Amino acid sequence: MSLPPLVEPGPPLSRQEADRFARQLFLPQLGEMGQRRLRAAKVAVIGVGGLGSPALLYLAGAGVGTLGLFDDDVVERSNLHRQVIHTVDDLGRPKVDSGAEHLLALSPDVDVRRHQVRLDPQNVTELLSGYDLVLDGTDNFTTRYLVNDACAELGIPLVWASIFRSDAQISVFWSRPPNGEQPRTLRDLFPHQPPEGSVPSCAEGGVLGALCGQVGAIMANEAMKLIAGIGDPLLGRVLVLDTLAASWREIPLRPRSTAEDGSVSPAASAGGWVGSSGAAAETGPAAMPPPTGSPAPLPPPTGSPVPLPPPADEPFGRISPAELQERLQDRRYGRDDFVLMDVREPGEYAQRSIPGARLVPLAQALTQAGRAGLDADTPVVVYCAQGPRAERAARDLAAAGFTTSVLTGGIDAWQRL
Repeated sequence: MSLPPLVEPGPPLSRQEADRFARQLFLPQLGEMGQRRLRAAKVAVIGVGGLGSPALLYLAGAGVGTLGLFDDDVVERSNLHRQVIHTVDDLGRPKVDSGAEHLLALSPDVDVRRHQVRLDPQNVTELLSGYDLVLDGTDNFTTRYLVNDACAELGIPLVWASIFRSDAQISVFWSRPPNGEQPRTLRDLFPHQPPEGSVPSCAEGGVLGALCGQVGAIMANEAMKLIAGIGDPLLGRVLVLDTLAASWREIPLRPRSTAEDGSVSPAASAGGWVGSSGAAAETGPAAMPPPTGSPAPLPPPTGSPVPLPPPADEPFGRISPAELQERLQDRRYGRDDFVLMDVREPGEYAQRSIPGARLVPLAQALTQAGRAGLDADTPVVVYCAQGPRAERAARDLAAAGFTTSVLTGGIDAWQRL
C-alpha cells in the first residue's frame, strides 16, 4: 500500500548536496524530488538510546533537515554496547547534547533541536505539534502510550518499535492516514497500558546491541518512505524479528471494533505470537508482554504470559520487607515454614536476590512443572523486582490451591531496609 508523500519538497539541491546524496539520488523511487522532501522534513525521535541512536544517525546521514531529540537522561557506561551515537567521552553528559554533537559531526547542515525534558500530559502535544512524524524509541510504557495518544490527537504518523532480548516488533501507526486507509494506533495492538515493572526492562532482562541497530535502521527507513511517499510502509502490519533465528514474520493489524454493547474488541492477528487480543502487555489470556527495550518489552514467542490486573478482592496476601525479614529469621530457627519464590529472570537473580529464595522464572511459575515440589500445605511468598510479576504468579498459585503472599515493593523495597 503506497501512500502520498508526507512532506512537500524543499528548494532545489545545491551542488554540494547533490554530491553528498548522489547514491540516494540514483534511486528511481527517490530521486531529487524525494531528497528535497527529506531535507524539508521535521522528525521527532523520542529517546536517544538503543533505537534512537541508529535511527538518528541514518536519518541525519540520509539528509533529513530537522531532527528533534527528546531525552531527559544522561549517558551511562552500560548504554554504550547498543547506544552507538554516544562514546566513552560522553559519559555523564545529557544524551540530547551528546547525540546532537555527533549528528552535527556527521551532517553539519541538519537542524538539531534538543528537548531535554520528560514528556507528560501537559507538554507532549505542544512539543510534538511542530513535527511531521515521530519515532518512538522509549523505554517505558507510560511514555509510549503518551506519545501514541498525542500523535493520534495531532494526526501525525508514528513509527513504533519495541525490543526485548533478541526479539523485536516494528509497525507504523497513523490516526488520520490519507487515501481512505484505515487508522491504526498503538491501542489497536495493545489496548491497555500494562503496569510498570510487569515485564523486565533491558537492565533486567538484557538486550543484544546489534538488534537495536537492525531495528533502528528499519525505523529510519520507514520514516523516509513516509516522508517521500515511496515503497510500502508498515501501516496495518507488524513486523516481528527473532534475530537469533534470523527470522522475520509479518502479522496483519486491523483496527479495533466496537461491539453492540459499546465495548471495544482488540484487533485480532492472523496468527503468530502477537496473540488474538493484541500482543504486548495486554489483558486477556492470549496477550503477551510488550517490549521495553532500549526501549520496552515484547517478549519472544515463548515469552511469559502477560500480568493480569488485580481483581477487586486479591486472592493472595501481602507481606512487607520487614515482616519477611522477621519470618526468614523464624524459618531459620524452625519457628516458621514457607517457600520464598523469586519469579524474576536468571540474570536478575544472579545480580541480586534475597537469601533463601528459590528461583522460578515467571514463565515456569505459571506451569504445573514450575510448581513441582511445592506442598499445598506450605505457604509461598513470591517476589520480583517491584511486584507486578509476583502478583501474576501469586494469583495463579492461589488458583491452584496454594496459600500465597506477595512481597510489597519487591526486591527493590527489600534492599531499602
